[in-house]
Amino acid sequence: MVKIAALAVWAAMLAAAERVRPSAPRPAGEARLISNLGFWLCNAALNPLLTLPIAAAAAGFNPWSRPDFGWSGFVFDLIVLDLWAWAWHMANHRVALLWRFHEVHHRDAFLDVTSAVRFHPGEVVISALARVPLIVALDIPFASILVFDALLTASALFHHSNVRLPARGEALLRSIVVTPSHHWVHHHARQPDTDSNYGVLLTLWDRVFRTWSPTDRTPHMDIGVEGARTDLPLLRLVTRPFVARG
Repeated sequence: MVKIAALAVWAAMLAAAERVRPSAPRPAGEARLISNLGFWLCNAALNPLLTLPIAAAAAGFNPWSRPDFGWSGFVFDLIVLDLWAWAWHMANHRVALLWRFHEVHHRDAFLDVTSAVRFHPGEVVISALARVPLIVALDIPFASILVFDALLTASALFHHSNVRLPARGEALLRSIVVTPSHHWVHHHARQPDTDSNYGVLLTLWDRVFRTWSPTDRTPHMDIGVEGARTDLPLLRLVTRPFVARG
C-alpha cells in the first residue's frame, strides 16, 4: 500500500507539473485519455494475478540458491533487471508478434503521464511471464523485484510526462536515467527513432549497444507510429493485435 500511495502522489505531482510547465502544447480533445484510463484499469486488475508467478519464481523453483551478497547483490539485481527490461523492450520492436501488442502503446498521438500506463493487457501478461526464467536462473529475490518494479513505474511516469525541465539539468540527468527528452524521441513517428532509445530506467544500455538516437526532441515533434499517426478508439486498440495485417 505504501508503494501504491507513493506512486499515486508521484503521478499527481507530474500531472500538475505538466499543466504548469508543459514541454509541448497539449492537443485539443481528451479522447485518448479514455483509452489510457481503460488500459490502466484492466492492467491494475491483472497485477495481483501476475504477481503470483513472479513471487513463485523468486521463492525458489531453482536447484541452487545463491549466497547472500547483501547490498552488492541487491544493486546487481537492479542492474540485471534493467538490462533485461532494455532487451525486452527492443524485442517488442523487432519481433512481429510482440510488436502487435506493443504498437498499442505507440499509437498514442501525444505523451503525458497517462501514456505510462497505456499498455495492452496481452503485452503485460507476456512481459511478466517472459521475465520468470531470468528470475529463476539468477535466483533473484522477490524484494529486489518489488523495488525494481516500483522504480520502473516511477521512471515510466516521469519519462512519458509532458514536463518541461531546464535544458542543462535534463541533459545532465539524461546521461544517467531516461528523461522525457530521451523517451519522447523513442515515440517520434519516424521509424529510425522509434527503433532507438529503448532504455527504461538507465540510459547506459542505449550507449553501450548503440541504440541512442541522435535526434533532438522538439516541442512539435510528431508522436505515434510512422504511416499510421492517428490513434484508435479503445475497443479497436484492444482487438488490434488480433486483426490480420495486409
